[in-house]
Amino acid sequence: MADKLETRMPVSEAWPELPLSAWQDTYETLQRWMQIVGKIKLAQCPLINHWWNVTLLVTPRGLTTGPVPHGVRTFHIDFDFLEHELVIETSEGRGRRIALSPRSVAFFYRDVMAALHALGLDVKIWTMPVEVDERTPFEQDTKHASYDREYVQRFWRILLQADRLLNLFRSRFVGKASPVHFFWGAMDLAVTRFSGRKAPPHPGSPNVGRYVMLEAYSHEVSSCGFWPGLGYGEPAFYAYAYPEPAGFKTYPVKPTEAFYSPEIGEFLLPYNAVRTGTAPDQAVLSFLQSTYEAAAETAKWDRAALERADMVFEEQAVTELGRS
Repeated sequence: MADKLETRMPVSEAWPELPLSAWQDTYETLQRWMQIVGKIKLAQCPLINHWWNVTLLVTPRGLTTGPVPHGVRTFHIDFDFLEHELVIETSEGRGRRIALSPRSVAFFYRDVMAALHALGLDVKIWTMPVEVDERTPFEQDTKHASYDREYVQRFWRILLQADRLLNLFRSRFVGKASPVHFFWGAMDLAVTRFSGRKAPPHPGSPNVGRYVMLEAYSHEVSSCGFWPGLGYGEPAFYAYAYPEPAGFKTYPVKPTEAFYSPEIGEFLLPYNAVRTGTAPDQAVLSFLQSTYEAAAETAKWDRAALERADMVFEEQAVTELGRS
């Protein structure tokens, strides 16, 4: 019924186990490596609303910056999680490859900057990590030095599935919506819908400049995505609204495993509930839709103007996709 919605590979491979305790050291190292690459993109790309210019994108091999300008030249940086390499390539056909293996953040930073310099791509970045409590500058960080290939690949395989479903969910909305993209600060894959109304100034978040949050949340949003674990303690799909309207947290959402976390201020759907369920795709899609409805209904969005009228969501859409 759902050949085009569900992946054809075994569920255990498409949705592998990812207990945080098994790869937390790698997680914390990889997060800082990704921030180095993300800050290179930040330094070179003009600001696009809500910082959409700085994000990474999921690829069939890992994550990419996409095209990054450097004067009249262009380059990209890719995390290749199949070959376990960082790939830097320029518009002239030149490139460098750096092995992804157990090495400190300081060594990784040195090697990336040396590779850029060898390609004539000198870039300066602020070397302080963000959205983490331990903020040792990259060039001084010799503590974080783990890289477990198996768990990095598991993480990336989950991103592939989350990216697929978040894009399907995004397609149901004709109002302003972000791309499905990866934020390297918090290590989450996200998509955001906008009501079209301005939001009150954001109060700020720990370890993030307030100006960052003011730009990110300048307008009213319903946002959702996948987070591999450090905030909640285990991987989960999440959804929140800013500003959070009255009644949002008590709105009935699906599936039954989803709940509102007052500590985080978000709805959460534990990843393990998805991967061990009989229909992972439907569980995620019902969570995304019902939490969006929680935001749109309680905040009185103009849903008729913002949503596609020619497409049916949930079970009927799944059935039609499976038949085509």
